[in-house]
Amino acid sequence: MTTHQDLSGQWRLRGRDIDLPATVPGCVHTDLLAAGRIPDPFLDDNEKTVAWVGREDWTYSRPIAWNGPRHDRIDLVFDGLDTVARISVGDEVVGETKNMHRTHRFDVTSLLESEADLTVAFTSAYTETAAVEALLGPRPNAYPEPFPFIRKMAASFGWDWGPTLVTAGIWRNVRLEGWSTARIAAVRPLTTYENGVGKLNLTAEIERSRDRALSARILLDGDLVDTVPVNADSVRRELELSSASRWDPAGHGEPALHTLTVVLTDGDQELDRWERRVGFRSVAIDRSPDDAGTRFVIHVNDTPILVKGVNWIPDDIFPSRMTRERYELRLRQAADAGVNLIRVWGGGIYEDRAFYEVCDELGLMVWQDFLFACACYPEEDPIRSEVIAEARDNVTRLSPHPSLITWSGNNENLWLRGVSGWTSQPGGDLSWGDSYYLDILPSIVAELDPSRPYQAGSPWSGSWDHEPNDPDHQTFHSWEVWNRADYTHYRDSAPRFVAEFGWQAPPAWRTLRDAVSDDPMLPDSPGVLHHQKAEDGNGKLARGLAHHLPAPRTTEAWHYLTQLNQVRAVRTGIEHWRSHWPHTAGTVVWQLNDLWPVTSWAAIDGAGRFKPLYHALKEMYADRALTIQPRGVAVLNDHALPWEGELHLEFRSADGAVLESVSHQVAVPAREVSVIPIDAGDAAIVVAALGRERALWFASDGADADPGLTVTTTPVPGGLDVHIVAAGVARDLLLQPDRIHPDATADQGFVTLLPGESTVLHVRAPIDLDPNAVKAPWVLTDLATVLGGRE
Repeated sequence: MTTHQDLSGQWRLRGRDIDLPATVPGCVHTDLLAAGRIPDPFLDDNEKTVAWVGREDWTYSRPIAWNGPRHDRIDLVFDGLDTVARISVGDEVVGETKNMHRTHRFDVTSLLESEADLTVAFTSAYTETAAVEALLGPRPNAYPEPFPFIRKMAASFGWDWGPTLVTAGIWRNVRLEGWSTARIAAVRPLTTYENGVGKLNLTAEIERSRDRALSARILLDGDLVDTVPVNADSVRRELELSSASRWDPAGHGEPALHTLTVVLTDGDQELDRWERRVGFRSVAIDRSPDDAGTRFVIHVNDTPILVKGVNWIPDDIFPSRMTRERYELRLRQAADAGVNLIRVWGGGIYEDRAFYEVCDELGLMVWQDFLFACACYPEEDPIRSEVIAEARDNVTRLSPHPSLITWSGNNENLWLRGVSGWTSQPGGDLSWGDSYYLDILPSIVAELDPSRPYQAGSPWSGSWDHEPNDPDHQTFHSWEVWNRADYTHYRDSAPRFVAEFGWQAPPAWRTLRDAVSDDPMLPDSPGVLHHQKAEDGNGKLARGLAHHLPAPRTTEAWHYLTQLNQVRAVRTGIEHWRSHWPHTAGTVVWQLNDLWPVTSWAAIDGAGRFKPLYHALKEMYADRALTIQPRGVAVLNDHALPWEGELHLEFRSADGAVLESVSHQVAVPAREVSVIPIDAGDAAIVVAALGRERALWFASDGADADPGLTVTTTPVPGGLDVHIVAAGVARDLLLQPDRIHPDATADQGFVTLLPGESTVLHVRAPIDLDPNAVKAPWVLTDLATVLGGRE
């Protein structure tokens, strides 16, 4: 039986004039932080202060010995090395690595007859990229860092939402594995579901130390379903499993999972065992032409799915700090917001197994980018061979997960090369990566995982016959809005599938205040600007706000108004595009999360606090929703049952008085949209209501009348209940719980009340809260109060 010996835990880190205890998994930055040798890089501009760390060479070491039973082979296995490393046992070099995204295995059998020192020497990523660039020539990219020349998390080198903190270290688990006769090297369990039957196409790869006839037993939920002779280095089996239940994505049924086990045996002796939870489902993407262009509709189990997605970046700039609990928290937050698809963006990492397991359990579909983003990538060695090995490794590693529904070749590279003028820049006439996206990667997916559709990139129109980011053909990234145009221009088109779009806002007040020590803290004070990484980001925030609302008078007003503008912008896009289903088959908001405290497009900030956008996503991505569009009231029914009832329309004056009311009987079939034309006339406010759902439209973006709020705060176990009654129109009420307590949360973001209406905001915290805290400045406010300078 294969024996595992964990080598995680205490190691030693050495560098120039540094010798200190280290923790594995981890990285140099986290070890230096723990030892107090560097300041917190998230505070002020300490990112610059610690930049030297990424330019140094470092060594990790510890003594090792094999303490298990005697085996034919003892392997040293690293699940992740970041990135350029030389591994030695005693005085012997056993291997060298240059890829953060691969698993590495070395035979150390002859080196562990007694205790020996294990040393992993890391060369600075900057040293490696300089050498590769000198060998292969320059390559254009969207950022002034050399990430295309190394197979490492690109975001380590900084992005328009992230710091430049170039890491090194043993960032995933490390162990010794002892085995005899043979071991299971890899398993690819490709699953589909057709005609009520689960189908399993299983491949198991076998590594041997002895040439013997072996057997493999295949079990589903502990029941033996097949026994297979193993006479070669791989086993392939196709099985139909009538006992398998179907895995459905969120909103379409239950994500049923089954335990699949493969046991390798030599007679009665068990040699090795592989076990995962799998799900049975069939996936396709309809990319057929129609009169408007080319579709992009994801089908799961022969059902078209309205994608309500978010883009995912690494949740921590130091990925070794991620835990299963943290993955589960963030992904459950996504699911609770109505999200059904997570796009793992190509400048990050292939996430930990725990990420995909949680997505499996929650029914969250995963769109996985191969790790190329915003750059031209060399197609020659030493990069090419690493790309191929990395792709084969990860396509195999992730194959058990039913949540993974599509592979995509890259992020924006096919598009940006042309529109960014890279062909005229130094290195623009050299290889740039197209053979990866259009030949090598699709071939690997076709060979190893034909159960999942492949797309060449995002965005991609399907061929060079159309501009890669053509809104009429397949996937589209909407960045003209935000970068140059106002968010109302989202309504100018109905792309076939919007894979990226978004609008910035600062993080929660406490998150920003904890990260910036500026006094006074201003939108353009040094610390705040350091935590704004987008090109002219604050200028775009200001211009975007100026289209709709007056310039803010204070930092607090800037914070409130830019967060409001983010919600309004994203709502404009989602509700417009969703009203065009199935022509527009989905939206994937940029972005769900952040990896440090920063002004960005995220719905959840770098401290894990909800921005108001998060709460708004729950409304935008609800199964049933109403939206008032220029062409009428759209009744959005992404539900398995028809939505029938009386649609009530009210046309009101600016003070909320009802001028006219009408009703329409509606019956919207399951998974469809109906649009009811209306004429707002001279109304300042339009209210649409169907059942418990409501939509509001205002002729004006602002507010000036005192809403006449009555606020009553009641202490309850675990927090406060804040009861609010409005005498007038109260637009965009916002309670900021982090201004009461750092760990406080609220269950709503921006709320609008009409005259006579009320709501209860539930504030929860780990301690008892003082009801008077709600009266403090900026804890609870509204648009008219902010614009009137009365806060």
